[in-house]
Amino acid sequence: MTVQAILLGLIAFIGKCDLATGTNMIQRPIVLGPLVGLVLGDLQAGITIGATLELFFLGAVSVGAYIPPNVIVGGVLGTAFAISTGQGTEAAITLAMPIALIAQAVDNVMFSLVRPLLAQMADRYAAKGNAKAVCAIHMCTGILTCSILFLLTFLGFAIGSSQMEAFLNLIPAVVTDGLSIATGLLPALGFAMLARMIMNKNVVPYFFLGFVLSAYFGVPMVGIAIIGLIIIFTSIGFKPQTQAIDTVEVDDDDF
Repeated sequence: MTVQAILLGLIAFIGKCDLATGTNMIQRPIVLGPLVGLVLGDLQAGITIGATLELFFLGAVSVGAYIPPNVIVGGVLGTAFAISTGQGTEAAITLAMPIALIAQAVDNVMFSLVRPLLAQMADRYAAKGNAKAVCAIHMCTGILTCSILFLLTFLGFAIGSSQMEAFLNLIPAVVTDGLSIATGLLPALGFAMLARMIMNKNVVPYFFLGFVLSAYFGVPMVGIAIIGLIIIFTSIGFKPQTQAIDTVEVDDDDF
């Protein structure tokens, strides 16, 4: 149990490091869920629960000063508790958001109290021209943030895993049944949001072309993807197109 808790903490640590690597979305539940499944010995459940939580947290994105619910801790612990208790995706959805909100409170403390103090220290060193100290504070801030998520995940699973099953058993069946129905609707919601983004007059013919190829001609997904690549290359060309710049001569009347 302790080893699993440490590994889950490392998964949360790595997920938070995403912000230091160009935001390649390794922090999302669809990526961290399978890793949790590997640690707990149920990869299939990790993939399924991670994909479901990804749809659940689809709008949890930081914009401006808004701090969203912590999808890393919520996703990792929600998936871990659902797998360890054998309750499935319904339990993951039930637990993920409250856990994410608790972790969000910790994020608020970090952003409102701790990081401003570290920023003031960095400003003082910057005024003295000490670039190494500024760089060290920058690195320590990131390591501190990742370490806090490691501790939250480690302690949450190590302490709460034994009590979580009893808590889930107290939830009325009508609630779990409702969550089960909502879980089944989440994929449809995700596809609807995706369709809303791609439905425009330029690409909608290709959408229906792929549907016809799959439904009526039995073309596999790989074949449809290859056809799509061919259409892209034939549409934009294999070489970058350059446009000639028109130059207009203007008479200079100053001389």
